[in-house]
Amino acid sequence: MKFGIYPGGRAGTVCSHPPDVAAIRHLVDDLSGGRPFVIREYVHFFGDATPPDVVTSLGAEHELAHLTMPDGWYVEGNRELDLVVSYIPRAADVSGWLTFLDTAIDRYGHLTRYLQVTLEPNFPIPLIDGSAPGVLEALTLGIPHARAALDRRGLQHVRIGFSVAEPPEWLGGDDQFWSYLASIPYQDFATHVDYVGLGLYPDAFSPVAPRGNPGDTASLTTHALHHLRDGSLLRAHIPPSTPIHIVENGTPSGSPRTEQAQCDSLSDMLSVILTEQDSVNITHYELFSLRDADSGSTEPTGTLGIVTDTYRPKPALTLYRDIVHGTGQPPAIRQP
Repeated sequence: MKFGIYPGGRAGTVCSHPPDVAAIRHLVDDLSGGRPFVIREYVHFFGDATPPDVVTSLGAEHELAHLTMPDGWYVEGNRELDLVVSYIPRAADVSGWLTFLDTAIDRYGHLTRYLQVTLEPNFPIPLIDGSAPGVLEALTLGIPHARAALDRRGLQHVRIGFSVAEPPEWLGGDDQFWSYLASIPYQDFATHVDYVGLGLYPDAFSPVAPRGNPGDTASLTTHALHHLRDGSLLRAHIPPSTPIHIVENGTPSGSPRTEQAQCDSLSDMLSVILTEQDSVNITHYELFSLRDADSGSTEPTGTLGIVTDTYRPKPALTLYRDIVHGTGQPPAIRQP
């Protein structure tokens, strides 16, 4: 399995400090140990109707000028860029979206190894693509459009996919999304999909059962993986040979939780993912995130990092580094 991380220190509208480039360099080098390592980044299409303050709230004013780190960093030291192009206009604008995809590819295609077209289009909450008008067309037209655009530029090596949040009971149901994909002929959509990304936060935003009981973090992780592979993807004509990338996975450490509890939860999730990687065809895992967005926040999104917002390591940093460095076995799930 190939591992990676989001380095930017922002979660939605939460970001307490600008990124420290030197600290990121040191931490990512330490995590990767020279191995192939995926770096996740985001750019957003807002359309013309989105107020400027919304763009600013997401820190997105300069995304086409630069990402978190200098351009060359993303292709040095065995790093691979996983670039998310998010669709969140206030009004449907598929034509403008396709033009933006071209612009993003022109700007970052030469740095990119994985191109994710839309962010969780099955998840209808504010500032996530599933809430945007026209998102289903943006996804199903955007994937083949991006493939053609990359091919025209000689970038056939770039893998294209999309991500979803699973399973649907966390979201209040997403049957409409998968029914729409089921209606699209294989040759018009699924044949162009190189991977499907999964955003996985089983214990981040709602209570779960104690460890070792039905409904705990480990069992929810198992359910999410198999629900996606054995149910949702088959409906969308996406075969078992198309790999799953865990493109976001995290758990918070903020009050009333603790940094050690975060480490234990991450251990449980990684144990399941590593154990199930062959049966579910998982080839990539990317942690969200390197740094807390705001270590003083009581919101779960503030403390998903494995270091604090001042880059102090938490116990989860050592856990993840040891897994990336190949200690040989998944961490054991601790029993109560």
